Amino acid sequence: MNISTFNAFKSRNYRLFFFGQSFSLIGTWMQKTAVSWVVYALTHSEFMLGVTMFASLFPSFILSFLGGVVADRYDRYKVLLITQIASMVQALLLTLLVYFKQYEVWQIISLSVVLGIINAFDVPARQSLVYEMIDNKEHLPNALALNSSMVNLSRLIGPGIAGLLIEKFGEDVCFGLNTLSFIAVIGSLLAMRLPKYQPKPHGKDVVADLKEGFTYIKNTPSIGFILLMLCLMSVLVLPFSTLIPVYARDIFKGTASTFGVIDSVIGLGAFAGAIFLASLKPGSNLKLILAINTLVLGAGLALFSHEEIYPVALVFAMISGFGMMSQVTISNTVIQTTVSPDMRGRVISFYAMVLFGLQPIGGLLIGTVSQYINAQNTLLAEGIAALLIGGLHLYFLRKRNTDKNAQQLNPPVKMQQALNT
Repeated sequence: MNISTFNAFKSRNYRLFFFGQSFSLIGTWMQKTAVSWVVYALTHSEFMLGVTMFASLFPSFILSFLGGVVADRYDRYKVLLITQIASMVQALLLTLLVYFKQYEVWQIISLSVVLGIINAFDVPARQSLVYEMIDNKEHLPNALALNSSMVNLSRLIGPGIAGLLIEKFGEDVCFGLNTLSFIAVIGSLLAMRLPKYQPKPHGKDVVADLKEGFTYIKNTPSIGFILLMLCLMSVLVLPFSTLIPVYARDIFKGTASTFGVIDSVIGLGAFAGAIFLASLKPGSNLKLILAINTLVLGAGLALFSHEEIYPVALVFAMISGFGMMSQVTISNTVIQTTVSPDMRGRVISFYAMVLFGLQPIGGLLIGTVSQYINAQNTLLAEGIAALLIGGLHLYFLRKRNTDKNAQQLNPPVKMQQALNT
């Protein structure tokens, strides 16, 4: 690791954002862990874990397009401030519901739907605003990698704390601390000094804006290819986290702390992956690294799936986390460094739809399949799917390089004729 790993911290606004979000995300992961534990403790159903994931993420699939249009049409800073306040209110409602012990699963799921709706507007605004926080745009890839390290450091810390708090004090404490954590991110946003927002002229037809975003992606192969690969991963592989409570409770015969430890170890691997990506030199072949790390993720999941020796399983979980990190970070980096500024919000909304919107569908699929072939075989199948997707990615990269070399060796006829002349 060298000083260039933290280049993005030279921008004051980004520093504020990073540290404010860090506190908030720890609370977010505590809440996610507590929600999964509450649902599984009440239902003992893998399918209901899938339903919970579906409820929290599927609204992003439905509304992320609209969230992208909002991020491109209006002040992204104000949109983000509103979504953070709304998330704080949602966490408070969940805290009160669980504190008074008069709750059922459908109420937990309903509040998860509310959070999913908020995130549909939050993600495009937040990801787009990062670009504006960076003074030197060359530091943008570094900022995005540091964002991922922040997310996964919180994933490392949050679930572990949540597991201990659930055992000692109850789930409502996790939800309450998440509510308080939003004070940090809201405070950091209020302290920023961003350029004054300049309203941009736009038409009144939202549908036309959506079509324009889709056409842009279709005509930009570098973005379209990344989104296609992420689509496959989001449905078939990334929802593997849905099954972690089953491993903690039924396979390793553990408690909430066991669940928190497994989730934290996955976060540790992902944090290591994020720091690795932040340390890459400019000009590194990100798409090749993405393909290789997809294979790493597949191998980690396959090895973890049937491993019943707990310490060994934790090693494989860490490997899975390392490989998983590239799916989010590199995809986001390629998009952010390629997209036209006036299309940024809409294109990121497609990214959010694929990453967060398709995972709940995958969660339902995985929850259903595991009812028939058990959780271990389902996770093995997910690992095999990641290996196949990584292999497909390598094949297309190799094919593209072969075609490019062929074009260089055999210039078009007209060009050749001109050279001969």
